Amino acid sequence: MAVHKLSLDEFDEIDYNLIAIHTSLEDYRLAYFINQKLPINLAKSIDEVHINIKEGETKFSRFYYYDEENTVAWNLVQNINEVVSEKNEGVHNLFSDTSEDISTKVYLLPEFKKADYFLKIDNTDDNIDVNEIKTILNTIDNITTVYTVETKQIKSKNNLIF
Repeated sequence: MAVHKLSLDEFDEIDYNLIAIHTSLEDYRLAYFINQKLPINLAKSIDEVHINIKEGETKFSRFYYYDEENTVAWNLVQNINEVVSEKNEGVHNLFSDTSEDISTKVYLLPEFKKADYFLKIDNTDDNIDVNEIKTILNTIDNITTVYTVETKQIKSKNNLIF
């Protein structure tokens, strides 16, 4: 009887490109400008990206478009969000009934804290030129810089599963 072994490396195949975007634009405005420049139609997705950390849970906004002709999925996801937690102090004094809201910044990919958004392009093949997409994105006003993220540099790859 033949034995067939599966290697975990077979499942670790990366079939997406990730572009980091630095901008001061709001997510909906950035999606609008990307839709104008590229032949895609990003729309707000009800399936936001959920991340749990020790301070609490946060959701990152997500814009999604599926190109049926090329079978390519486009995701625009914010990288920076905040978790607000209440802090009640055990000290009884004049201000003991007050509680403080503590805000903590949370990153989808903590190793890229300067990036504001990521454009994840799934199932890419030779039909899509990532360098051309970066050039087009750089023409949008209020975008400071755009660059491709090497997937080998990403330590928190599980956050990109959506």
